[in-house]
Amino acid sequence: MPDRTNPPQPPVAAPTATFAGILRPERLAEHVQLRRWPASPRVSHWVENYWSLRWDLPEGASFASEVLPHPTCSLTVERGDHPRPELAGEEVVVTGVVTRRFDVEIRGSGRVAGLRFRPGGLAALTGQSAKAWTNRTLGAGPIVSEAIVAALAALDLAGDVEAGTGAVEDGFPERAAQDARYHRVLRVVADMLEDRSILSVADLERRHGVSARTLQRDFLHYVGVGPKWVLARYRMHDVVEALDGGFDGALTDLALQHGWYDQAHFTRDFTALVGLPPSRYRRAK
Repeated sequence: MPDRTNPPQPPVAAPTATFAGILRPERLAEHVQLRRWPASPRVSHWVENYWSLRWDLPEGASFASEVLPHPTCSLTVERGDHPRPELAGEEVVVTGVVTRRFDVEIRGSGRVAGLRFRPGGLAALTGQSAKAWTNRTLGAGPIVSEAIVAALAALDLAGDVEAGTGAVEDGFPERAAQDARYHRVLRVVADMLEDRSILSVADLERRHGVSARTLQRDFLHYVGVGPKWVLARYRMHDVVEALDGGFDGALTDLALQHGWYDQAHFTRDFTALVGLPPSRYRRAK
């Protein structure tokens, strides 16, 4: 008979995010120390990785950090001379999926540490809908457990942040719930990342045997945005990564390779998200 008191844990998911998205990462590295480290098996059902930022700029200096965010929620503790206005006095916050370019002006000194959830991970953990967090930064108290909030607030951001993440993990459930819809979201997202030939939701329907309507419903609940948006964002990450890596071919070829059917639509989408046309972005490198 199966052991119903200790059901098997769901398998650890394949990677569901990359480290792409930072515009001109070499410039960020001149001003900000960025660290990333993997989540432990204890929480990896929900969490993709941990990360931290620290900076100490001289008085009067500043740097505009620009990021094309992932379809993920983050849980962070943030301290500094010039806190983000959207924190509204909170130190431990949840930031939902951001559908636009994420801009932060780096000034003075600051420290940030946090968890990047898998797409849908925070909704699966809390049972809440990610739609409520899209394009919002909220105090974490009403969303995650008091134990997680307290452990994040207690992190020594000036010291060894990684050493304190065990206490954060202690606030997570011992076992993940069996959630077939969340597992399907993870499989679909992992497929988007693994196979660059997937360029449309119709491709996902055929490969996973699920309707576009079901995918839309599941993604809106767990991720906070639809599957078409997620796929387009990952492909835009690929485009920016190629340009940052020195791609010097025709932009029309780059657009076609990543799912755009003509350069006009590609240029429009790139400009709307990044803030300047791809030709200018490449020249500014």
